[in-house]
Amino acid sequence: MGFYSQKILPYLIDWSLSDPSLAKYRQEVLANVEGEVLEIGFGSGVNLSYYPEHIHKIITVDVNPGIHALAQKRIQASSITVDHHILSGENLPMADHTFNSVVSTWTLCSIENVEQALKEIYRVLKPGGRFFFIEHGLSNEPNVQVWQNRLTPLQKIIAGGCQLNRNIRQILENQFDTVSLEEFYAEKTPKIIGYLYKGIATKAR
Repeated sequence: MGFYSQKILPYLIDWSLSDPSLAKYRQEVLANVEGEVLEIGFGSGVNLSYYPEHIHKIITVDVNPGIHALAQKRIQASSITVDHHILSGENLPMADHTFNSVVSTWTLCSIENVEQALKEIYRVLKPGGRFFFIEHGLSNEPNVQVWQNRLTPLQKIIAGGCQLNRNIRQILENQFDTVSLEEFYAEKTPKIIGYLYKGIATKAR
């Protein structure tokens, strides 16, 4: 990772994803998290404030060591113990059937081999375990899709591999046994980056 990725991009990500308008989505996604928890793409630790009170420890992964440095203040202020690993979600070292809950918020857009990452998430979930997510991706409006496709190559360069045009529903349904999600535009956000997928994917028992 270069200077931009480790020293500048983490601040841009923290600034954009700390926006108060996103707080209600985080709260909704995390409300039913339980048991052993893994968070993919921990970033600067914004989710720590939104986990239910009964969650006392989470295991987290993020590929960027620069952004984890920003998380330290939030980790120290939280009652949750964070066991963090600097690595990609594409290759998780955890054993099969380890977690009751896996969490991802605005992360699947930037994992290069997202299909492999979802296979790993599925693998480490216990039977009946759930994947809680909110992600942005491909709009359901063709005129918006055109611009998402045009701007994705630039977005990948300036936003750490983030892709605007991933069909989150499709990739989740290809991997999980049951997927329940909502699709909608985030409030006060440009349509090309604000089309959201929020829900739960469940591994069969």
